Amino acid sequence: MSALLSVRGLTAGYGGPPIIEDIAFDVQPHEIAVILGPNGAGKSTVLKTIFALTSIASGTIDFDGTDLARCKTSALVTLGVSAVPQSSNVFPNLTVDENLDIGTYAAPPADKVATHEKVLHLFPDLRAKLKQPAGELSGGQRQMVAIGRALMCEPKLMLLDEPTAGLSPAYLERIFDLLLDIRKTGVTILMVEQNARQALQIADQGHVLVNGRNFASGTGKELLADENVRRSFLGGAAT
Repeated sequence: MSALLSVRGLTAGYGGPPIIEDIAFDVQPHEIAVILGPNGAGKSTVLKTIFALTSIASGTIDFDGTDLARCKTSALVTLGVSAVPQSSNVFPNLTVDENLDIGTYAAPPADKVATHEKVLHLFPDLRAKLKQPAGELSGGQRQMVAIGRALMCEPKLMLLDEPTAGLSPAYLERIFDLLLDIRKTGVTILMVEQNARQALQIADQGHVLVNGRNFASGTGKELLADENVRRSFLGGAAT
């Protein structure tokens, strides 16, 4: 099977010295892939580079036959890529329904009503809150709105930056369960996640970065069992 996303030799940053150097990994269709590593490893920079928000010095980002390194951010949603940033990811003064609707502007789905219903099926908590301002919701509910909005354009690939940051343990588990449900609908997921052990438990593939470079890659199970990865990033022995 050909990779949906193939990153090769990617070096990028924000105008000064590169933050990531010679990064390479693949994401297969319909899988959950997670990028892990210590603070400052360049994890979020990888996602921002894929979404055309950094300066690329070298490398390619092949997505379904298109080199995203040559694309502008405004073109990515129409190509089938959506993104959920870590913070400021909802419009707090707009209702939940209005937030979801914004997700259709750049790339309207074939059947907006059906897509809206599919999103609410995934996030039933939101159904009773459609007319409520998103800023009044809990952190976990706001994250559901942000992910739901990213699904409204029917993406092939969804990028998630720290989707469980700041959430209670109960909502953390719910978000991970929802990501598994989203994968079942055919959406491929690439995410950066601080809760490494839990993320690897649901991940098909994991990619560990250190100092802006590749450190280790493998299946979620392989990385959970890797002694170097456990010692450095997972708090010691396997459980």
